[in-house]
Amino acid sequence: MEILDILISASFWTAAIRIASPLIFATMGELICERAGVLNLGIEGIMVVGAFAGWMTVYSGYGLWTGVGVAMLSGMLFGLMHGILTVPFGLSQHVVGLGITLLATSLTYFSYRLALPEVTSPPKIEAFQPLPIPILSEIPVIGPALFTQTPLTYLAFVLVLVLSLVLYRTPVGLALRAAGENPSAVDAQGLSVSGIRIGAVMVGSGLMAVGGAFLTMSAFNSFFFEMVNGRGWICIALVVFGAWKPSKALLGAILFAAFDALQIRIQQTPLGANVPYQVFLMMPYLLSILALVVMSRRAEVPAALMVAFNKGER
Repeated sequence: MEILDILISASFWTAAIRIASPLIFATMGELICERAGVLNLGIEGIMVVGAFAGWMTVYSGYGLWTGVGVAMLSGMLFGLMHGILTVPFGLSQHVVGLGITLLATSLTYFSYRLALPEVTSPPKIEAFQPLPIPILSEIPVIGPALFTQTPLTYLAFVLVLVLSLVLYRTPVGLALRAAGENPSAVDAQGLSVSGIRIGAVMVGSGLMAVGGAFLTMSAFNSFFFEMVNGRGWICIALVVFGAWKPSKALLGAILFAAFDALQIRIQQTPLGANVPYQVFLMMPYLLSILALVVMSRRAEVPAALMVAFNKGER
């Protein structure tokens, strides 16, 4: 009964939506990259860069939305590096992605120590505050969960809607999907496959960085090492779980976040007192792996994902 009470409580779903928000940004960013045919394993490091860049901007005296913009720009710069190395130069997307993660993470930690050499505890900023939507926020359970969140959470859900419309209802989306399915057809139409892919990686990486910035500017109010904590790798799995479709990937992000919120609350029950806490920490990942196995069996991978394209070659 205690677990059932947790599942029907407004506070549980409020926490789940909050936990899902950075995953939504980063998952949509990875989805854009992979739809264009590029696997971006730099996501973990790019999220770290975004978390630091956004927080440091606000800590330096600039506004919150300026921090979001700086975070996105920093992610796009790493995306540009990734795109140039993997698309026109044709280097291994796996190696480049892992290299980007290592470079971005190390550079962030170095910059933190350089900017704040004497700091022993992370300085705090004034983060985004919950913004209840009148009337809607008063709906039982659903209202507090969906309509008493911070502006960045609302932006995450709007992003899913916009991305769905762009991918399936616009020429830009058609060209993007074609670059990941049949780049020769894109080239035959006189469009630049390299330009589309690099642009997609830049935009996707920018969204990943915003996901990282959410952690320091909305979920928390400071930056600390290891705060991303593997969320980037989870987002790669969520893209597969969602079969490369924004709406399904959104559901996957909420599902994982619900598992995560549940394990935190179960630890506070009598059951949690008798079971090692490590078991509960594993639970969201184990359940996500199970769901991934079930859902991915019917997923259709973009045909040209990780396939290099050289103009003029067949």
